[in-house]
Amino acid sequence: MKRNIWIINEYAGSPSHGMEFRHYYLAREFLKYDFNVTIISSTYSHLFKNLPKKGKEQINDVNYLWLKTFNYGQSHNRKRVLKWILFTLKIFSLPFKLKKPDVIIVSPMATFPIFPSWLIAKIYGAKLIFEVKDIWPLSLVKLGGFSPNHPFIRLMKFFENFALKKSDYIVSNLQNYNKYLEKNGINREFKWISNGIDLTEMKEIEPISSQLENLIPKDKFIVGYTGTIGTANAIDSFLASYQYLKNDDIVFVLIGDGQEKDKLMLKYKSKNILFFNSIPKRQIQTVLNHFDICFIGWNRKDLYKYGISANKIFDYMYSGKPILNAFSGGENILDIADCGITIEAENPNEIANGILTFYNMPIDERLKIGKNGRDYVINHFTYEKLSKEYISLF
Repeated sequence: MKRNIWIINEYAGSPSHGMEFRHYYLAREFLKYDFNVTIISSTYSHLFKNLPKKGKEQINDVNYLWLKTFNYGQSHNRKRVLKWILFTLKIFSLPFKLKKPDVIIVSPMATFPIFPSWLIAKIYGAKLIFEVKDIWPLSLVKLGGFSPNHPFIRLMKFFENFALKKSDYIVSNLQNYNKYLEKNGINREFKWISNGIDLTEMKEIEPISSQLENLIPKDKFIVGYTGTIGTANAIDSFLASYQYLKNDDIVFVLIGDGQEKDKLMLKYKSKNILFFNSIPKRQIQTVLNHFDICFIGWNRKDLYKYGISANKIFDYMYSGKPILNAFSGGENILDIADCGITIEAENPNEIANGILTFYNMPIDERLKIGKNGRDYVINHFTYEKLSKEYISLF
């Protein structure tokens, strides 16, 4: 008899709806091992490009159950808190909508869904896996400026501790999450299961529009960025680095959307800083081929000492392009793979120096660094391999 896996993540998306994709890729791999898999997500996420129109649907053989919530607008809207609570309450109804679970993977941002997930797991004797992608509520304290003593933060912390103590297994995509557990007095092991790439999808790339193709310069050194343009991505310091380059041959190309985009476009007006709208995921590898190097940036916060696992890291690595990583959190995947240069976060002068190091580097050396990343991600971070790590827990 097939075993049933529930994956509870109110931000889980699909190729039809938009980010985020981690659980879609894992689910497709689980299906190969004859599990029944259902992803339980929300009818609204600020990350979605297209909103679900049905309560239940199947996407490339993956079952989705969309719990009806409401449109809270952008990510910083306070109505989002009410959506967290509504989604949590609706989890209690899952036994009436789905076959009984054998495994429940609960992967929240706000930590409240752990309680109904734990209760259902207890009733049905299911394995409960608590997955940490972003450390909440610590992220709200370090990045959002909230006091750790705020009643709502304390409530979130209570449920985080509940999850870390009551779940059968702890999984995180953060390499050094054990340091966080130790700091919080949690004497438990965790399993590191990173984000990664889907090799099948990587081979099914699509061309970018001819308009975008023509607007990206062909005779310049392109420093490229793809993804959200927001405060958490430290794009301001990246763009501020251009003043230190003093080189008209270097062009910044940013592809993506986000709350900071309009403000940054007004602040940094230059013929050598080009902003474009986000593109479908299957076009990302095509556009990365137009870059000479890829940039990823982080805030200078001790939050990141527990690890990083942004999806764009793995897209960049697969592209075979060297990566400039503005990061101050210590050892990271890019250093281990030897596929880029890590420099101080939020330091425009250091970012400029990193860009110039790549610019002045012999092209053969750049290609070798890029190849290191591609080889490493294929050998270690495909979802085929990552899913086996998960299944070992089942």
